[in-house]
Amino acid sequence: MSSNKTAAIIVAAGTGARSGSAVPKQYAPLGGRAVLAHSYDALRRHPAIDRVVVVIGAGQETALKDAIGDVEHVTGGATRRRSVLAGLEALGADVEHVLIHDAARPFLSAAVIDSLLTALDTRDGAVPALPLADTLARDTALSGTLLGGTVSRDGLHRIQTPQAFRYPVVLAAHRNWRGDEPTDDAQMVRAAGGAVALVPGDPMLEKITHPADFAAADARLEATLRTRMATGFDVHRLEVGEELWLGGVLIPHDKGLSGHSDADVALHAITDALLGTIAAGDIGTHFPPSDPQWRGADSAQFLQHAASLITDRGGIIDFIDLTLICEEPKVGPHRVAMRDRIADLLRLKPGQVSIKATTTERLGFTGRGEGIAAQAAATVRVPEELSA
Repeated sequence: MSSNKTAAIIVAAGTGARSGSAVPKQYAPLGGRAVLAHSYDALRRHPAIDRVVVVIGAGQETALKDAIGDVEHVTGGATRRRSVLAGLEALGADVEHVLIHDAARPFLSAAVIDSLLTALDTRDGAVPALPLADTLARDTALSGTLLGGTVSRDGLHRIQTPQAFRYPVVLAAHRNWRGDEPTDDAQMVRAAGGAVALVPGDPMLEKITHPADFAAADARLEATLRTRMATGFDVHRLEVGEELWLGGVLIPHDKGLSGHSDADVALHAITDALLGTIAAGDIGTHFPPSDPQWRGADSAQFLQHAASLITDRGGIIDFIDLTLICEEPKVGPHRVAMRDRIADLLRLKPGQVSIKATTTERLGFTGRGEGIAAQAAATVRVPEELSA
């Protein structure tokens, strides 16, 4: 049975005015995906988290869908506190634990989540914290121009997110808050009498705030990823009376491809290439032709399943190269439509998809017009631990 005992809220309602981005920073690209997508995937794939809710700003529905698809979300308020409360109110009474995370901290590890949830066995809340290492000093002129005396850093920490809480405790703290706008949820729980544990934070959880932070985040991400490439190959027979689907596009022709699904040889080859990059078998492993539920199925769902397996592992799809081998139909008139459809299915830019076509000089089954073959190559980046 499914459980909603542990939920996560991602606060993504801000405008990111200081980031220098043309769009709110949570939707800006980072490593080929939106900033928000990184933390959303980390929370969604953690086995202890049953549900993830994204809190967005008014009018950000399209940006959210473009970034991570059609996911559970609520609209936030004018302040971070009001946005968090909107997310908490949306969860329901069956929730026991909740993690509250800022979308601007994209690199969330499973180890941090584990530590936070373990701490809730004995505390009302838990926060990741990093001890201060730099010398702290006052600004005598209060203008950033004149050095004053130092401040002891003993017992001081930098507090990060996600912050984890027993759900009834943090919900009550938000509902009953009457003070100034708080900087985080843990201080609200403390003010209500709750005990909040410190657990080891992670330097990878640095917050993206200013333009330079994007370059630093890109560098941190790149250091954790390794490039992989794999190929896929597929063949289907041409028969009278069948529809011809190629690259997710219905092409007018006197024959169509025959197969258990819609027989889209192009999407099948790309699917196998993507599965190969993470050593996840082939298309028949995931969608057996012996299973009647896939009879006549749209091959787009096969492709998107393969892509989701990569992103669920923290991977990034960089490039797709497809070669179609046939005498007819002519691929040229349909190349752009196929490229755009494949890019849309994989959430890529059109320039990340290459489509070529060739013939076999009338040799073999493709040369005789009996079928169409497709060969694809996929290039991805995956976390170092997956590559080991």
